[in-house]
Amino acid sequence: MRFTIRDAKDQIGQEVELRGWCSNVRSSGSIMFLQLRDGTGHIQGVVVKSDVPEEAWQGAKALTIESSVMVRGTVREEPRSPGGVELTVSSVEPVAVAQEYPIGKKEHGPDFLLNYRHLWLRSARQTAIMRIRDEIVYAMREFMRRHGFVLTDSPIFTPNAVEGTTDLFEVRYFDDAAYLSQSGQLYQEATSAALGRTYCFGPTFRSEKSKTRRHLTEFWMLEAEASYMDWRENIQLQEDMVKHIVGRVLENRSADLAVLDRDTEPLRKVTEGTFPRIDYGEAVRMLQEAGSDMEYGDDFGGDDETALTRMFDLPIFITRYPAKIKAFYMKPDPEDPEYALNDDLLAPEGYGEIVGGSERIADLEVLEARLKEHGLPQDVFDWYLDLRRYGSVPHSGFGLGLERTVAWICGLDHVRETIPFPRLLNRLKP
Repeated sequence: MRFTIRDAKDQIGQEVELRGWCSNVRSSGSIMFLQLRDGTGHIQGVVVKSDVPEEAWQGAKALTIESSVMVRGTVREEPRSPGGVELTVSSVEPVAVAQEYPIGKKEHGPDFLLNYRHLWLRSARQTAIMRIRDEIVYAMREFMRRHGFVLTDSPIFTPNAVEGTTDLFEVRYFDDAAYLSQSGQLYQEATSAALGRTYCFGPTFRSEKSKTRRHLTEFWMLEAEASYMDWRENIQLQEDMVKHIVGRVLENRSADLAVLDRDTEPLRKVTEGTFPRIDYGEAVRMLQEAGSDMEYGDDFGGDDETALTRMFDLPIFITRYPAKIKAFYMKPDPEDPEYALNDDLLAPEGYGEIVGGSERIADLEVLEARLKEHGLPQDVFDWYLDLRRYGSVPHSGFGLGLERTVAWICGLDHVRETIPFPRLLNRLKP
């Protein structure tokens, strides 16, 4: 019977066949210990020379690190094993004996490991991160479906920037120029006017030459938009979504969090508490009192976000930024137009922004004025202005960065581990 390591505890006493790889092998005379993996987990296979046919013993002896192999045996309880089970091996059939593996037990630097990212992904730590990433994506889509959002993916080729930035990747588009998308938001505003609540989830691209631990050149983002939703409802939706994501990871990926030595207590607090809402001005004062040289009117840098998040045990919303430092489409506060009805959600433990959202400008004249203030060509955005000409309604939305969310939940130092093949300022391979 074929089985997966993930289900090993349900197969105790059963004779099974495992198809996978040998992540390590060691010998103790007449006994060989095979560390086996199949993508769902790891298990130790024990080969006793006197108990197996000679061909099985020779097959085990032939194995090298990362050789692919088919192993047959009986699952048995073993309290000393990390998974609580072992495999008593009766048959070993190498599929492909691997050459000398380039990644050894010694410490390797990040550049070396990134050069061998295609192999580094096989390690227990990296597979745990990828499974947690998968769980987060599933939880995001599950939450969207439960709250009535329809998936309407936005295009990756776009004719213009979303936020007025020049940090775009320009590409040839037949006889014209186009750009790789930095956000699908504007298109979600169009689809939400058709379907009420919509979202997209896909890759986005930023060409700023950043080398920080929070930045990638290519990353994945979920962007949601909802008609007839104000900014306070939008903030609550973001909080509920983050709680749902964290709860799903704690429920279904506790073993993978343990592989990463992730302290789960801070994550449990996230699912139980109410996220603080802090006005931009209050946040600036808090930083200044803590010794920061940040001035009112500045946007928060990575160090500022880190300092703020270390003051709280929970994610925090920073709300109502000065409108002049935010994107053109954010609605000014009717009670004080100097401020925008927006928010950034900062993850605790020093991780900083993972979500950004706002209520959008619904009034055509106000939006046209904002385009002029930002020096943006109206003709490029004419289709976007049509959304205000024909049945405009109050609406809000947000974008959640997947890799930053993975980094926070996994407790990682750098986002380069959160995506299978990271694209960084100086890295396009493998």
